[in-house]
Amino acid sequence: MSVATDYYALLGVTREAGPDEIKRAYRRLARELHPDVNSDPVAVDRFKEVTAAYEVLSDPEKRQMYDLGGDPFHAGGGGGFGASFDFGDIMDAFFGGGQSRGPRPRVRRGQDALIRLQVDLAEAIFGAEREIQVDTAVVCTACEGAGTAPDTQVATCPMCKGRGEIQNVQRSFLGQVMTSRPCPQCQGFGTTIPHPCVECSGEGRVRTRTSLTVSIPPGVDTGTRIQLAGRGEVGPGGGEPGDLFVEIVQMPHPVFERRGDDLHCVVEVPMTSAALGTSMVLETVDGEEQVHIAAGTQPQAVITLRGRGVPRLRGSGRGDLHVHLDVRTPTRLTARQEELLRELATDRGEEGAQLRTQEQSEESGGFFSRLRGAFSGR
Repeated sequence: MSVATDYYALLGVTREAGPDEIKRAYRRLARELHPDVNSDPVAVDRFKEVTAAYEVLSDPEKRQMYDLGGDPFHAGGGGGFGASFDFGDIMDAFFGGGQSRGPRPRVRRGQDALIRLQVDLAEAIFGAEREIQVDTAVVCTACEGAGTAPDTQVATCPMCKGRGEIQNVQRSFLGQVMTSRPCPQCQGFGTTIPHPCVECSGEGRVRTRTSLTVSIPPGVDTGTRIQLAGRGEVGPGGGEPGDLFVEIVQMPHPVFERRGDDLHCVVEVPMTSAALGTSMVLETVDGEEQVHIAAGTQPQAVITLRGRGVPRLRGSGRGDLHVHLDVRTPTRLTARQEELLRELATDRGEEGAQLRTQEQSEESGGFFSRLRGAFSGR
Protein backbone atom coordinates (compact mmCIF):
# COMPACT_ATOMS: atom_id res chain seq x y z
CA MET A 1 0.00 0.00 0.00
CA SER A 2 1.09 3.56 -0.63
CA VAL A 3 1.74 5.87 2.29
CA ALA A 4 -0.56 8.31 0.55
CA THR A 5 -3.49 6.00 1.37
CA ASP A 6 -5.76 7.54 4.00
CA TYR A 7 -5.85 4.88 6.72
CA TYR A 8 -8.32 6.89 8.78
CA ALA A 9 -10.77 7.03 5.87
CA LEU A 10 -10.39 3.29 5.30
CA LEU A 11 -11.52 2.62 8.88
CA GLY A 12 -14.10 5.41 8.83
CA VAL A 13 -12.68 7.27 11.83
CA THR A 14 -11.33 10.78 12.38
CA ARG A 15 -7.64 11.57 12.90
CA GLU A 16 -8.40 12.26 16.58
CA ALA A 17 -9.91 8.78 17.13
CA GLY A 18 -8.69 6.91 20.21
CA PRO A 19 -7.46 3.28 20.36
CA ASP A 20 -10.86 1.91 21.43
CA GLU A 21 -12.70 3.68 18.61
CA ILE A 22 -10.16 2.40 16.06
CA LYS A 23 -10.51 -1.16 17.38
CA ARG A 24 -14.32 -1.04 17.20
CA ALA A 25 -14.22 0.30 13.63
CA TYR A 26 -11.83 -2.45 12.53
CA ARG A 27 -13.88 -5.22 14.14
CA ARG A 28 -17.05 -3.94 12.48
CA LEU A 29 -15.41 -3.92 9.04
CA ALA A 30 -13.66 -7.25 9.61
CA ARG A 31 -16.98 -8.98 10.36
CA GLU A 32 -18.27 -7.62 7.05
CA LEU A 33 -15.22 -8.19 4.81
CA HIS A 34 -13.47 -11.29 6.23
CA PRO A 35 -12.91 -13.96 3.51
CA ASP A 36 -14.70 -16.55 5.64
CA VAL A 37 -17.81 -14.38 5.45
CA ASN A 38 -17.46 -12.56 2.13
CA SER A 39 -15.67 -14.33 -0.76
CA ASP A 40 -16.06 -11.43 -3.17
CA PRO A 41 -12.55 -10.60 -4.55
CA VAL A 42 -13.21 -6.91 -4.02
CA ALA A 43 -14.10 -7.55 -0.37
CA VAL A 44 -10.96 -9.66 0.05
CA ASP A 45 -8.76 -6.83 -1.28
CA ARG A 46 -10.54 -4.30 0.91
CA PHE A 47 -10.11 -6.56 3.93
CA LYS A 48 -6.34 -6.53 3.33
CA GLU A 49 -6.36 -2.73 3.11
CA VAL A 50 -8.43 -2.39 6.30
CA THR A 51 -6.14 -4.82 8.13
CA ALA A 52 -3.06 -2.87 7.05
CA ALA A 53 -4.69 0.38 8.19
CA TYR A 54 -5.49 -1.15 11.58
CA GLU A 55 -1.93 -2.47 11.90
CA VAL A 56 -0.62 1.07 11.55
CA LEU A 57 -3.21 3.02 13.56
CA SER A 58 -3.28 0.56 16.47
CA ASP A 59 0.49 0.83 16.95
CA PRO A 60 1.41 4.19 18.59
CA GLU A 61 4.86 4.37 16.95
CA LYS A 62 3.64 3.42 13.48
CA ARG A 63 0.70 5.79 13.78
CA GLN A 64 2.98 8.66 14.83
CA MET A 65 5.31 7.88 11.94
CA TYR A 66 2.37 7.79 9.49
CA ASP A 67 0.93 11.07 10.79
CA LEU A 68 4.28 12.80 10.11
CA GLY A 69 4.40 11.50 6.55
CA GLY A 70 6.77 8.57 7.02
CA ASP A 71 6.30 5.03 5.73
CA PRO A 72 5.40 2.84 8.74
CA PHE A 73 6.20 -0.33 6.74
CA HIS A 74 9.71 0.79 5.69
CA ALA A 75 12.39 -1.16 7.56
CA GLY A 76 15.11 1.51 7.36
CA GLY A 77 17.86 2.94 5.17
CA GLY A 78 17.77 5.61 2.47
CA GLY A 79 16.96 8.41 4.86
CA GLY A 80 13.77 6.64 6.02
CA PHE A 81 12.91 5.55 9.54
CA GLY A 82 15.21 2.81 10.79
CA ALA A 83 13.90 0.15 13.16
CA SER A 84 16.18 1.46 15.90
CA PHE A 85 15.38 5.16 15.35
CA ASP A 86 13.99 6.89 18.43
CA PHE A 87 10.86 8.62 17.14
CA GLY A 88 10.76 10.83 20.22
CA ASP A 89 13.89 12.54 18.82
CA ILE A 90 11.87 13.95 15.91
CA MET A 91 9.21 15.29 18.27
CA ASP A 92 11.99 16.90 20.30
CA ALA A 93 13.24 18.61 17.17
CA PHE A 94 9.78 20.01 16.39
CA PHE A 95 8.80 21.03 19.91
CA GLY A 96 12.00 22.37 21.38
CA GLY A 97 13.63 19.16 22.55
CA GLY A 98 16.76 20.11 20.68
CA GLN A 99 17.08 23.37 22.54
CA SER A 100 19.06 23.61 25.74
CA ARG A 101 16.89 23.46 28.85
CA GLY A 102 19.68 23.95 31.35
CA PRO A 103 20.51 21.89 34.44
CA ARG A 104 17.91 20.68 36.90
CA PRO A 105 17.98 22.28 40.36
CA ARG A 106 19.18 20.06 43.17
CA VAL A 107 16.93 21.84 45.66
CA ARG A 108 13.29 20.90 45.09
CA ARG A 109 10.04 20.99 47.04
CA GLY A 110 9.22 17.89 49.03
CA GLN A 111 6.25 15.64 48.39
CA ASP A 112 2.94 15.93 50.18
CA ALA A 113 2.14 13.10 52.58
CA LEU A 114 -1.11 11.45 53.66
CA ILE A 115 -1.78 9.54 56.87
CA ARG A 116 -5.04 8.20 58.30
CA LEU A 117 -6.13 8.88 61.86
CA GLN A 118 -8.81 6.90 63.67
CA VAL A 119 -11.09 8.88 66.00
CA ASP A 120 -14.02 7.84 68.16
CA LEU A 121 -17.50 9.37 67.96
CA ALA A 122 -16.95 11.78 70.85
CA GLU A 123 -13.79 13.19 69.21
CA ALA A 124 -15.65 13.58 65.91
CA ILE A 125 -18.50 15.45 67.63
CA PHE A 126 -16.63 17.70 70.03
CA GLY A 127 -13.18 17.89 68.42
CA ALA A 128 -9.90 16.99 70.06
CA GLU A 129 -6.14 17.48 70.13
CA ARG A 130 -4.23 14.35 69.09
CA GLU A 131 -0.53 13.61 69.20
CA ILE A 132 0.63 11.56 66.20
CA GLN A 133 3.91 9.98 65.14
CA VAL A 134 5.03 10.55 61.55
CA ASP A 135 7.87 8.95 59.60
CA THR A 136 9.11 11.70 57.30
CA ALA A 137 12.16 13.34 55.70
CA VAL A 138 13.85 16.27 57.45
CA VAL A 139 16.87 18.44 56.63
CA CYS A 140 20.16 16.68 57.27
CA THR A 141 21.79 18.49 60.19
CA ALA A 142 25.26 17.29 59.25
CA CYS A 143 25.37 19.12 55.90
CA GLU A 144 22.38 21.45 56.39
CA GLY A 145 20.84 20.22 53.17
CA ALA A 146 23.87 20.71 50.91
CA GLY A 147 24.50 16.97 50.51
CA THR A 148 28.29 17.42 50.63
CA ALA A 149 30.81 16.27 53.22
CA PRO A 150 32.34 18.95 55.50
CA ASP A 151 34.77 21.35 53.77
CA THR A 152 33.79 20.06 50.30
CA GLN A 153 31.47 21.32 47.61
CA VAL A 154 29.78 20.23 44.41
CA ALA A 155 31.81 20.07 41.18
CA THR A 156 30.93 20.88 37.60
CA CYS A 157 30.05 17.73 35.68
CA PRO A 158 32.95 16.83 33.34
CA MET A 159 30.66 15.15 30.78
CA CYS A 160 28.11 17.92 30.15
CA LYS A 161 30.29 20.85 31.35
CA GLY A 162 27.54 22.03 33.68
CA ARG A 163 24.75 22.12 31.06
CA GLY A 164 22.90 19.17 32.61
CA GLU A 165 22.29 17.59 29.20
CA ILE A 166 24.11 16.18 26.24
CA GLN A 167 23.24 16.58 22.56
CA ASN A 168 23.14 13.97 19.79
CA VAL A 169 22.89 14.39 16.03
CA GLN A 170 20.99 11.71 14.09
CA ARG A 171 19.88 11.31 10.53
CA SER A 172 16.22 10.97 9.60
CA PHE A 173 14.03 11.53 6.57
CA LEU A 174 13.99 15.17 7.68
CA GLY A 175 17.75 15.37 7.47
CA GLN A 176 20.00 15.88 10.47
CA VAL A 177 18.12 16.16 13.78
CA MET A 178 19.77 17.41 16.96
CA THR A 179 18.30 16.11 20.20
CA SER A 180 19.06 16.73 23.86
CA ARG A 181 18.97 14.24 26.71
CA PRO A 182 19.73 14.55 30.47
CA CYS A 183 23.36 13.89 31.18
CA PRO A 184 23.77 10.28 32.40
CA GLN A 185 26.70 11.15 34.67
CA CYS A 186 25.06 13.95 36.70
CA GLN A 187 21.40 12.98 36.02
CA GLY A 188 20.75 16.41 34.59
CA PHE A 189 21.94 18.48 37.55
CA GLY A 190 25.04 19.86 35.80
CA THR A 191 27.07 19.18 38.93
CA THR A 192 28.31 16.12 40.79
CA ILE A 193 29.06 15.53 44.46
CA PRO A 194 32.56 14.00 44.67
CA HIS A 195 32.37 13.69 48.47
CA PRO A 196 28.78 13.16 49.58
CA CYS A 197 27.68 13.63 53.17
CA VAL A 198 27.96 10.35 55.06
CA GLU A 199 24.72 11.01 56.96
CA CYS A 200 22.39 11.60 53.99
CA SER A 201 24.45 10.12 51.10
CA GLY A 202 24.20 13.41 49.21
CA GLU A 203 20.41 13.74 49.48
CA GLY A 204 20.47 16.69 51.85
CA ARG A 205 17.75 15.05 53.93
CA VAL A 206 17.32 12.07 56.24
CA ARG A 207 14.33 10.09 57.41
CA THR A 208 13.24 10.21 61.01
CA ARG A 209 10.18 9.83 63.24
CA THR A 210 8.69 13.02 64.62
CA SER A 211 5.71 13.94 66.81
CA LEU A 212 2.98 16.33 65.67
CA THR A 213 -0.14 17.73 67.31
CA VAL A 214 -3.29 17.61 65.19
CA SER A 215 -6.29 19.79 66.03
CA ILE A 216 -9.47 17.90 65.10
CA PRO A 217 -12.38 20.32 64.55
CA PRO A 218 -15.90 19.38 65.72
CA GLY A 219 -18.01 17.66 63.06
CA VAL A 220 -15.36 15.74 61.15
CA ASP A 221 -16.38 12.50 59.48
CA THR A 222 -14.69 9.61 57.69
CA GLY A 223 -12.92 11.07 54.65
CA THR A 224 -12.42 14.55 56.12
CA ARG A 225 -8.87 15.76 55.44
CA ILE A 226 -7.00 18.17 57.67
CA GLN A 227 -4.13 19.97 55.95
CA LEU A 228 -0.96 20.74 57.90
CA ALA A 229 0.94 23.13 55.65
CA GLY A 230 4.70 22.60 55.52
CA ARG A 231 4.61 19.46 57.68
CA GLY A 232 5.23 17.01 54.84
CA GLU A 233 8.55 15.71 53.59
CA VAL A 234 11.51 18.04 53.14
CA GLY A 235 12.53 18.10 49.48
CA PRO A 236 15.82 16.90 47.95
CA GLY A 237 18.71 19.22 48.71
CA GLY A 238 16.93 20.45 51.83
CA GLY A 239 14.14 21.97 49.72
CA GLU A 240 10.85 23.40 50.96
CA PRO A 241 8.71 20.75 52.70
CA GLY A 242 5.43 19.60 51.26
CA ASP A 243 2.14 19.46 53.15
CA LEU A 244 0.83 16.74 55.43
CA PHE A 245 -2.79 15.66 55.05
CA VAL A 246 -4.49 13.83 57.91
CA GLU A 247 -7.49 11.82 56.73
CA ILE A 248 -10.07 11.08 59.42
CA VAL A 249 -11.50 7.59 59.91
CA GLN A 250 -14.37 7.57 62.44
CA MET A 251 -14.66 4.30 64.30
CA PRO A 252 -18.07 2.64 64.83
CA HIS A 253 -19.88 3.32 68.10
CA PRO A 254 -21.53 0.45 70.03
CA VAL A 255 -24.81 2.39 70.52
CA PHE A 256 -25.09 5.28 68.08
CA GLU A 257 -25.00 5.10 64.30
CA ARG A 258 -24.05 8.24 62.43
CA ARG A 259 -25.79 9.26 59.22
CA GLY A 260 -24.46 12.60 58.08
CA ASP A 261 -24.99 15.08 60.92
CA ASP A 262 -27.68 12.94 62.61
CA LEU A 263 -27.29 10.16 65.14
CA HIS A 264 -29.55 7.11 65.44
CA CYS A 265 -30.04 4.57 68.20
CA VAL A 266 -32.54 1.80 69.01
CA VAL A 267 -34.36 1.41 72.33
CA GLU A 268 -36.22 -1.79 73.14
CA VAL A 269 -39.65 -1.12 74.71
CA PRO A 270 -41.71 -3.89 76.30
CA MET A 271 -45.21 -4.27 74.87
CA THR A 272 -46.78 -3.28 78.19
CA SER A 273 -44.64 -0.13 78.49
CA ALA A 274 -45.54 0.84 74.93
CA ALA A 275 -49.22 0.44 75.73
CA LEU A 276 -49.15 2.21 79.11
CA GLY A 277 -46.41 4.74 78.41
CA THR A 278 -43.17 5.12 80.32
CA SER A 279 -40.01 7.18 80.73
CA MET A 280 -36.36 6.23 80.56
CA VAL A 281 -32.95 7.82 81.01
CA LEU A 282 -30.88 7.69 77.81
CA GLU A 283 -27.13 8.16 78.04
CA THR A 284 -26.29 10.39 75.05
CA VAL A 285 -23.00 11.90 73.96
CA ASP A 286 -24.04 15.06 75.85
CA GLY A 287 -24.96 13.23 79.03
CA GLU A 288 -28.21 11.82 80.40
CA GLU A 289 -31.48 12.70 78.65
CA GLN A 290 -35.01 11.93 79.91
CA VAL A 291 -36.99 10.27 77.12
CA HIS A 292 -40.79 10.07 77.47
CA ILE A 293 -42.55 7.24 75.64
CA ALA A 294 -46.23 8.04 75.18
CA ALA A 295 -48.97 5.54 75.95
CA GLY A 296 -50.01 3.61 72.86
CA THR A 297 -46.64 3.88 71.15
CA GLN A 298 -46.54 1.74 68.02
CA PRO A 299 -43.65 -0.35 66.65
CA GLN A 300 -41.10 1.59 64.55
CA ALA A 301 -42.01 4.87 66.21
CA VAL A 302 -39.19 7.44 66.36
CA ILE A 303 -38.55 10.08 69.02
CA THR A 304 -36.32 12.94 67.83
CA LEU A 305 -34.11 14.89 70.20
CA ARG A 306 -33.29 18.14 68.42
CA GLY A 307 -29.72 19.41 68.43
CA ARG A 308 -28.26 16.27 69.99
CA GLY A 309 -26.46 15.10 66.87
CA VAL A 310 -23.14 16.08 65.25
CA PRO A 311 -22.05 19.71 64.71
CA ARG A 312 -22.14 20.82 61.07
CA LEU A 313 -18.53 21.06 59.96
CA ARG A 314 -19.15 23.86 57.47
CA GLY A 315 -22.17 25.46 59.04
CA SER A 316 -23.84 26.30 62.31
CA GLY A 317 -25.88 24.17 64.67
CA ARG A 318 -26.01 20.43 65.16
CA GLY A 319 -27.92 17.52 63.73
CA ASP A 320 -30.54 15.53 65.65
CA LEU A 321 -30.61 12.32 67.66
CA HIS A 322 -33.29 9.89 66.46
CA VAL A 323 -34.40 7.28 68.99
CA HIS A 324 -36.03 4.31 67.23
CA LEU A 325 -38.46 2.38 69.45
CA ASP A 326 -38.46 -1.38 69.03
CA VAL A 327 -41.63 -2.64 70.71
CA ARG A 328 -40.99 -6.17 71.92
CA THR A 329 -43.74 -8.78 72.11
CA PRO A 330 -43.14 -11.49 74.76
CA THR A 331 -42.50 -14.97 73.41
CA ARG A 332 -42.79 -16.88 76.69
CA LEU A 333 -45.64 -16.40 79.14
CA THR A 334 -46.49 -17.99 82.48
CA ALA A 335 -49.95 -19.42 82.90
CA ARG A 336 -51.03 -16.38 84.91
CA GLN A 337 -49.65 -13.94 82.30
CA GLU A 338 -51.42 -15.79 79.52
CA GLU A 339 -54.68 -15.76 81.49
CA LEU A 340 -54.39 -11.98 82.04
CA LEU A 341 -53.66 -11.35 78.36
CA ARG A 342 -56.63 -13.47 77.31
CA GLU A 343 -58.86 -11.51 79.66
CA LEU A 344 -57.53 -8.26 78.17
CA ALA A 345 -58.10 -9.55 74.64
CA THR A 346 -61.67 -10.57 75.48
CA ASP A 347 -62.36 -7.26 77.13
CA ARG A 348 -61.08 -5.39 74.07
CA GLY A 349 -62.72 -7.74 71.58
CA GLU A 350 -59.37 -8.72 70.10
CA GLU A 351 -59.64 -12.52 70.18
CA GLY A 352 -58.53 -12.84 66.54
CA ALA A 353 -56.77 -11.03 63.71
CA GLN A 354 -58.59 -9.29 60.90
CA LEU A 355 -57.63 -8.04 57.45
CA ARG A 356 -57.36 -4.28 57.19
CA THR A 357 -58.28 -2.42 54.02
CA GLN A 358 -55.86 -0.03 52.33
CA GLU A 359 -58.17 2.86 53.25
CA GLN A 360 -57.97 1.92 56.92
CA SER A 361 -54.20 1.58 56.57
CA GLU A 362 -54.01 5.09 55.09
CA GLU A 363 -55.99 6.55 57.97
CA SER A 364 -53.87 4.88 60.62
CA GLY A 365 -50.52 5.39 58.92
CA GLY A 366 -49.99 1.64 58.63
CA PHE A 367 -47.89 -0.52 56.35
CA PHE A 368 -49.42 0.44 53.00
CA SER A 369 -49.32 4.10 53.90
CA ARG A 370 -45.62 3.90 54.74
CA LEU A 371 -44.91 1.89 51.61
CA ARG A 372 -46.72 4.36 49.37
CA GLY A 373 -45.01 7.26 51.11
CA ALA A 374 -41.61 5.69 50.49
CA PHE A 375 -42.25 5.54 46.73
CA SER A 376 -43.91 8.95 46.46
CA GLY A 377 -41.29 10.71 48.58
CA ARG A 378 -43.79 11.81 51.25
